[in-house]
Amino acid sequence: MISYTCNNIFTATKPIDLDDMKQLTDFEKHVILDKGTEAPFTGDYCDFHGAGTYLCKQCSEPLYRSADKFNSGCGWPSFDDEIEGAVKRTPDADGRRTEITCVKCGGHLGHVFEGEGFTPKNTRHCVNSVSLTFVPDAGETAYFGGGCFWGVEHLMAQQRGVISVESGYMGGDVDNPTYEQVCTGRTGHAEVVRIDFDPAEVSYEALAKLFFEIHDPTQKNRQGPDIGAQYRSVVFYTSDAQRETAEKLVAQLEAKGYRVATQIEPAATFWRAEEYHQDYYKNKGTAPYCHAYTKRF
Repeated sequence: MISYTCNNIFTATKPIDLDDMKQLTDFEKHVILDKGTEAPFTGDYCDFHGAGTYLCKQCSEPLYRSADKFNSGCGWPSFDDEIEGAVKRTPDADGRRTEITCVKCGGHLGHVFEGEGFTPKNTRHCVNSVSLTFVPDAGETAYFGGGCFWGVEHLMAQQRGVISVESGYMGGDVDNPTYEQVCTGRTGHAEVVRIDFDPAEVSYEALAKLFFEIHDPTQKNRQGPDIGAQYRSVVFYTSDAQRETAEKLVAQLEAKGYRVATQIEPAATFWRAEEYHQDYYKNKGTAPYCHAYTKRF
């Protein structure tokens, strides 16, 4: 049944709730809607080994399981199987390759190849990272804001037990804000990082302690040279246990004489930042300019 068409670019093949559709960045539109391709070895999931499920970036339909992911050396995430019924195959017009798309929304994923012998299934789904979102198995999520998200993301991503880190915005009153809007200070958002982690490998308390030690929690509405409420120090908790941990650590710091400015607030909608903000220092090949480790506990 044809139920939905997006700008006449593709047609979905099964019912879709429009509320499930995500707002896409220009680059995501280029790949997912216009059937473009990200550069090899640049995607978030190319050299990524977390246990979990890969969803369609546009409609959140489960597409692939981490157990079916393998390293093909091609520069893009590779899977030798898909979740049954989730991926549609369509031969390219020139007959040379077979395109793969999300069955639910029609979003472009990449291409599938057979007969290469990489795995016993003899199949390789070559998928753009930007077409995917990863959800970890039995994981937990933390949200921290400590100035420019570039530095916090860079240092958190190096910690054992951290599955993935994304830069984004939280705590404001504008839906799907842009970086330019947030920089005005009028949307109410803070620059934050979303951290998916394995609690069997690293505790929330350990990550929260690190958060307080890689930025200055005594600075209000700024961090180093970055000034504005969007750079405020804030912990967005997802549970009472996370809130209690954050409050305990703040009390410990205050007992040591620190005048802590960190806000502790319930988590709200996380809006993923533009693609060029993700893995900023890794891609640039430099170190953070306003974040460094200082032992406080």
